[in-house]
Amino acid sequence: MKIGVIGLGLIGGSIFKDLTRLGYDVVGVSKSQSGDRIYKSYDVLKDCEIVFVCSAMNKTLEVLDELEKILPQNVIVTDVCSLKEFVCKKYHPYIFIPSHPMAGTENKGFENSFEGLFNGATWVLTPFKTTPEEPVNKLVSIIKQLGAKPLFTTPQKHDEAAAMISHMPMLVSQALFLAARENPLALKMAASGFRDMTRLALSNEEMAKDMVYMNHKNIQDAILRLYKSVGELTSGDYEALIKSIKEERSKMFK
Repeated sequence: MKIGVIGLGLIGGSIFKDLTRLGYDVVGVSKSQSGDRIYKSYDVLKDCEIVFVCSAMNKTLEVLDELEKILPQNVIVTDVCSLKEFVCKKYHPYIFIPSHPMAGTENKGFENSFEGLFNGATWVLTPFKTTPEEPVNKLVSIIKQLGAKPLFTTPQKHDEAAAMISHMPMLVSQALFLAARENPLALKMAASGFRDMTRLALSNEEMAKDMVYMNHKNIQDAILRLYKSVGELTSGDYEALIKSIKEERSKMFK
Protein backbone atom coordinates (compact mmCIF):
# COMPACT_ATOMS: atom_id res chain seq x y z
CA MET A 1 0.00 0.00 0.00
CA LYS A 2 1.29 3.46 -0.89
CA ILE A 3 0.64 6.16 1.71
CA GLY A 4 1.29 9.88 1.44
CA VAL A 5 2.07 12.34 4.22
CA ILE A 6 1.73 16.08 3.64
CA GLY A 7 3.63 18.23 6.13
CA LEU A 8 6.60 16.71 7.94
CA GLY A 9 6.57 18.45 11.29
CA LEU A 10 6.40 16.60 14.61
CA ILE A 11 3.17 14.72 13.81
CA GLY A 12 3.63 14.23 10.08
CA GLY A 13 7.30 13.35 10.47
CA SER A 14 6.50 10.74 13.12
CA ILE A 15 3.78 9.21 10.90
CA PHE A 16 6.24 9.18 7.99
CA LYS A 17 8.96 7.46 10.05
CA ASP A 18 6.60 4.93 11.65
CA LEU A 19 4.95 3.91 8.37
CA THR A 20 8.36 3.57 6.73
CA ARG A 21 9.48 1.32 9.59
CA LEU A 22 6.32 -0.76 9.13
CA GLY A 23 7.30 -1.41 5.51
CA TYR A 24 4.76 0.73 3.67
CA ASP A 25 5.58 2.58 0.45
CA VAL A 26 5.56 6.06 1.99
CA VAL A 27 6.05 9.40 0.25
CA GLY A 28 6.22 12.75 1.98
CA VAL A 29 5.37 16.20 0.63
CA SER A 30 7.10 19.11 2.32
CA LYS A 31 8.16 22.61 1.40
CA SER A 32 10.87 22.76 4.05
CA GLN A 33 12.23 19.21 4.21
CA SER A 34 14.24 17.24 1.67
CA GLY A 35 15.51 13.69 1.59
CA ASP A 36 14.72 10.19 0.40
CA ARG A 37 11.04 9.80 -0.59
CA ILE A 38 10.30 13.47 0.23
CA TYR A 39 8.99 15.68 -2.58
CA LYS A 40 7.71 19.19 -3.18
CA SER A 41 4.79 18.41 -5.49
CA TYR A 42 1.42 16.86 -4.66
CA ASP A 43 1.66 14.90 -7.94
CA VAL A 44 3.45 12.05 -6.13
CA LEU A 45 0.21 11.39 -4.22
CA LYS A 46 -1.88 10.41 -7.27
CA ASP A 47 -1.50 6.67 -6.75
CA CYS A 48 -1.69 6.66 -2.94
CA GLU A 49 -4.44 4.73 -1.16
CA ILE A 50 -4.29 6.90 1.97
CA VAL A 51 -3.06 10.48 2.45
CA PHE A 52 -2.38 12.08 5.83
CA VAL A 53 -2.67 15.88 5.79
CA CYS A 54 -0.41 17.13 8.60
CA SER A 55 -0.16 20.77 7.61
CA ALA A 56 -0.60 23.64 10.07
CA MET A 57 -4.26 24.02 11.04
CA ASN A 58 -4.57 27.41 9.31
CA LYS A 59 -3.37 25.85 6.04
CA THR A 60 -5.33 22.60 6.14
CA LEU A 61 -8.45 23.78 4.29
CA GLU A 62 -6.29 25.11 1.47
CA VAL A 63 -4.47 21.77 1.22
CA LEU A 64 -7.72 19.78 1.23
CA ASP A 65 -9.02 21.93 -1.63
CA GLU A 66 -5.78 21.52 -3.58
CA LEU A 67 -5.99 17.74 -3.29
CA GLU A 68 -9.31 17.80 -5.14
CA LYS A 69 -7.31 18.56 -8.29
CA ILE A 70 -4.93 15.65 -7.74
CA LEU A 71 -6.57 12.65 -6.08
CA PRO A 72 -9.01 10.06 -7.48
CA GLN A 73 -12.35 9.62 -5.72
CA ASN A 74 -11.38 6.32 -4.05
CA VAL A 75 -8.43 7.76 -2.08
CA ILE A 76 -8.79 8.02 1.70
CA VAL A 77 -7.72 11.41 3.08
CA THR A 78 -7.43 12.25 6.77
CA ASP A 79 -6.17 15.31 8.60
CA VAL A 80 -4.59 15.54 12.07
CA CYS A 81 -5.92 18.93 13.19
CA SER A 82 -6.67 19.44 16.86
CA LEU A 83 -10.04 20.88 15.84
CA LYS A 84 -12.54 18.94 13.79
CA GLU A 85 -15.70 20.99 13.22
CA PHE A 86 -14.06 23.49 10.85
CA VAL A 87 -12.75 20.80 8.48
CA CYS A 88 -16.15 19.09 8.25
CA LYS A 89 -18.08 21.95 6.65
CA LYS A 90 -17.23 21.18 3.02
CA TYR A 91 -17.72 18.13 0.83
CA HIS A 92 -14.68 16.72 -0.97
CA PRO A 93 -14.82 14.27 -3.89
CA TYR A 94 -12.30 11.89 -2.28
CA ILE A 95 -13.05 9.91 0.91
CA PHE A 96 -12.36 12.38 3.71
CA ILE A 97 -12.21 11.01 7.27
CA PRO A 98 -11.31 13.73 9.81
CA SER A 99 -9.09 12.59 12.67
CA HIS A 100 -6.86 13.82 15.50
CA PRO A 101 -4.05 11.88 17.19
CA MET A 102 -3.84 12.85 20.87
CA ALA A 103 -0.05 12.79 20.91
CA GLY A 104 2.78 15.28 20.74
CA THR A 105 5.51 17.01 22.67
CA GLU A 106 6.42 20.63 23.37
CA ASN A 107 8.91 20.40 20.49
CA LYS A 108 8.21 20.92 16.80
CA GLY A 109 9.69 20.08 13.42
CA PHE A 110 10.83 16.99 11.55
CA GLU A 111 14.05 16.89 13.57
CA ASN A 112 12.01 16.25 16.72
CA SER A 113 9.71 13.62 15.18
CA PHE A 114 10.32 10.01 16.09
CA GLU A 115 9.09 6.44 15.75
CA GLY A 116 6.69 5.40 18.49
CA LEU A 117 5.12 8.81 19.18
CA PHE A 118 1.63 7.30 18.92
CA ASN A 119 2.20 4.19 21.06
CA GLY A 120 -0.71 4.02 23.51
CA ALA A 121 -2.16 7.34 22.33
CA THR A 122 -5.85 7.91 21.63
CA TRP A 123 -6.58 8.73 17.97
CA VAL A 124 -9.96 10.41 17.56
CA LEU A 125 -11.98 9.96 14.37
CA THR A 126 -15.08 11.91 13.35
CA PRO A 127 -16.23 10.25 10.10
CA PHE A 128 -19.27 11.50 8.23
CA LYS A 129 -22.42 9.38 8.56
CA THR A 130 -22.32 8.78 4.80
CA THR A 131 -18.73 7.46 4.79
CA PRO A 132 -18.64 3.76 3.81
CA GLU A 133 -17.45 1.34 6.49
CA GLU A 134 -14.61 -0.19 4.46
CA PRO A 135 -12.40 2.93 4.14
CA VAL A 136 -12.97 3.77 7.81
CA ASN A 137 -11.82 0.27 8.76
CA LYS A 138 -8.77 0.60 6.51
CA LEU A 139 -7.73 3.86 8.17
CA VAL A 140 -8.40 2.38 11.63
CA SER A 141 -6.13 -0.53 10.77
CA ILE A 142 -3.27 1.86 9.95
CA ILE A 143 -3.89 3.85 13.13
CA LYS A 144 -3.71 0.67 15.22
CA GLN A 145 -0.47 -0.32 13.50
CA LEU A 146 0.94 3.05 14.56
CA GLY A 147 0.23 1.96 18.12
CA ALA A 148 -2.77 4.22 18.74
CA LYS A 149 -6.25 3.47 20.06
CA PRO A 150 -9.15 4.68 17.85
CA LEU A 151 -11.99 6.65 19.45
CA PHE A 152 -15.10 7.77 17.55
CA THR A 153 -17.15 10.89 18.26
CA THR A 154 -18.71 13.90 16.54
CA PRO A 155 -16.75 17.00 15.47
CA GLN A 156 -18.66 19.20 17.93
CA LYS A 157 -18.09 16.91 20.92
CA HIS A 158 -14.43 16.53 19.96
CA ASP A 159 -13.83 20.28 19.95
CA GLU A 160 -15.54 20.73 23.33
CA ALA A 161 -13.48 17.94 24.87
CA ALA A 162 -10.22 19.12 23.26
CA ALA A 163 -10.77 22.56 24.78
CA MET A 164 -11.10 21.02 28.24
CA ILE A 165 -8.09 18.67 28.22
CA SER A 166 -5.73 20.33 25.74
CA HIS A 167 -6.44 23.89 24.61
CA MET A 168 -7.53 25.39 27.94
CA PRO A 169 -4.63 23.77 29.88
CA MET A 170 -2.18 25.17 27.34
CA LEU A 171 -3.64 28.67 27.71
CA VAL A 172 -3.63 28.39 31.52
CA SER A 173 -0.01 27.23 31.42
CA GLN A 174 0.95 30.29 29.38
CA ALA A 175 -1.09 32.61 31.60
CA LEU A 176 0.51 31.12 34.72
CA PHE A 177 3.98 31.92 33.43
CA LEU A 178 2.93 35.46 32.49
CA ALA A 179 1.52 36.00 35.98
CA ALA A 180 4.56 34.54 37.75
CA ARG A 181 6.88 36.66 35.63
CA GLU A 182 5.63 39.71 37.55
CA ASN A 183 7.09 38.26 40.75
CA PRO A 184 10.91 37.88 40.40
CA LEU A 185 11.16 36.03 43.72
CA ALA A 186 8.58 33.49 42.57
CA LEU A 187 10.66 32.73 39.47
CA LYS A 188 13.78 32.26 41.61
CA MET A 189 11.88 29.89 43.89
CA ALA A 190 10.28 27.95 41.01
CA ALA A 191 11.06 24.22 40.93
CA SER A 192 9.69 21.01 39.41
CA GLY A 193 6.02 21.79 40.09
CA PHE A 194 6.18 25.11 38.24
CA ARG A 195 8.29 23.52 35.51
CA ASP A 196 5.72 20.76 34.94
CA MET A 197 2.76 23.14 35.15
CA THR A 198 4.25 25.44 32.49
CA ARG A 199 5.54 22.82 30.05
CA LEU A 200 2.57 23.44 27.74
CA ALA A 201 3.62 27.09 27.51
CA LEU A 202 6.37 25.81 25.18
CA SER A 203 3.81 24.59 22.61
CA ASN A 204 4.31 25.30 18.92
CA GLU A 205 3.37 28.98 18.55
CA GLU A 206 1.52 28.64 15.24
CA MET A 207 -0.49 25.64 16.46
CA ALA A 208 -1.23 27.34 19.80
CA LYS A 209 -2.47 30.51 18.11
CA ASP A 210 -4.75 28.50 15.82
CA MET A 211 -6.23 26.61 18.77
CA VAL A 212 -6.87 29.75 20.82
CA TYR A 213 -8.46 31.76 18.00
CA MET A 214 -10.40 28.94 16.33
CA ASN A 215 -11.74 27.29 19.49
CA HIS A 216 -12.08 30.33 21.76
CA LYS A 217 -15.75 29.76 22.65
CA ASN A 218 -15.15 26.23 23.88
CA ILE A 219 -12.00 27.37 25.70
CA GLN A 220 -13.96 30.12 27.47
CA ASP A 221 -16.55 27.56 28.57
CA ALA A 222 -13.78 25.27 29.82
CA ILE A 223 -12.21 28.11 31.82
CA LEU A 224 -15.58 28.84 33.46
CA ARG A 225 -15.84 25.16 34.39
CA LEU A 226 -12.30 25.31 35.80
CA TYR A 227 -13.23 28.37 37.85
CA LYS A 228 -16.26 26.52 39.20
CA SER A 229 -14.07 23.57 40.18
CA VAL A 230 -11.67 25.89 42.02
CA GLY A 231 -14.66 27.14 43.98
CA GLU A 232 -15.71 23.59 44.82
CA LEU A 233 -12.22 22.80 46.10
CA THR A 234 -11.90 25.95 48.23
CA SER A 235 -15.38 25.88 49.73
CA GLY A 236 -16.39 22.21 49.65
CA ASP A 237 -15.14 18.96 51.18
CA TYR A 238 -11.54 19.32 50.06
CA GLU A 239 -10.30 15.97 51.35
CA ALA A 240 -13.12 14.01 49.73
CA LEU A 241 -12.67 15.78 46.41
CA ILE A 242 -8.89 15.23 46.39
CA LYS A 243 -9.39 11.55 47.22
CA SER A 244 -11.81 11.14 44.30
CA ILE A 245 -9.38 12.97 41.98
CA LYS A 246 -6.50 10.70 42.96
CA GLU A 247 -8.61 7.56 42.46
CA GLU A 248 -9.91 8.60 39.03
CA ARG A 249 -6.54 9.88 37.82
CA SER A 250 -4.83 6.66 38.90
CA LYS A 251 -7.27 4.69 36.77
CA MET A 252 -6.68 6.96 33.76
CA PHE A 253 -2.89 6.95 33.88
CA LYS A 254 -1.78 3.55 35.14
